[in-house]
Amino acid sequence: MILCFDIGGSAVKSAIASSASDVRALARLPTPTDDFDAFVATLRGAMAALDTRPDRIAISIAGVVDPRTGRAIVANIPCLTGRRMAPELSAALGIEVLVANDADCFALAEAGAGAGRGHDVVFGAIIGTGIGGGLVADGRLIASGGGYAGEWGHGPVAQRLLDCLDAPLPRYQCGCGLKGCLDATCSARGIERLHRDIAGATLGSREILSLWHRGDPGAARTVAAWLELLSGPLAMVVNLTGATVVAVGGGLSNDAGLITALDGATRPLTLARPARPLVVQAQCRTEPGLVGAAILALGTPARDAA
Repeated sequence: MILCFDIGGSAVKSAIASSASDVRALARLPTPTDDFDAFVATLRGAMAALDTRPDRIAISIAGVVDPRTGRAIVANIPCLTGRRMAPELSAALGIEVLVANDADCFALAEAGAGAGRGHDVVFGAIIGTGIGGGLVADGRLIASGGGYAGEWGHGPVAQRLLDCLDAPLPRYQCGCGLKGCLDATCSARGIERLHRDIAGATLGSREILSLWHRGDPGAARTVAAWLELLSGPLAMVVNLTGATVVAVGGGLSNDAGLITALDGATRPLTLARPARPLVVQAQCRTEPGLVGAAILALGTPARDAA
């Protein structure tokens, strides 16, 4: 049995799992963000509440590991930044702990229990508050670099000159320190920046998309720019990885029409030009972080906790 956690800046969600299809949610508790001892105590309390001791613990978390030092960078949980999370938590809890980036766990969940079932290469794309991703090939997570693999949202690749616009776009500042990243340009906050500069209005992403569906000209220009900005880099990801499906999660993925439009814009730009949908909404209905963590733990050979 695996004890799984999906940990964000506000909540620690837990579940027990015996397989990818048997993931049973348990508690949802506040995340201690600034106190490592309290963070460990929260995990220990969840473990103590079980009737039997789990075989191991698997954690999905919004962070990455510096490949040079093995230390975590977790922006929304400061008490974890700078720590070697898996070995330190294993030692503190007395049980083997596996830790993976939340986008990687999302990709694993979609490959094993969602839109990627039956596909050899699955790219899981997060398009919401930020833009991220994970890659699964032959059922195995490609996670070189401690969570950086698949992070297509970062890098100065966003175009400034678009066919659908008369004037160049600004190079928006990204939280990673670079300018012109897809994360800053095409995330939910990014589409709001685009609309401000294209249509001259400051609106939330949901309102922009609602206007787009109603045929508003300004929103239509914004979404056209968003599609042009995002489809080229996504097609390059598909060409580079050989993915035969891109499962999209995150807040913007809830708009089925937007994802259908992104699929229509992306497929003609790929070398394969598939006839069937390539970019699709995520289908794993159970918490994907918990499902992905379970799949990771169930498929990883055991090691000593120390």
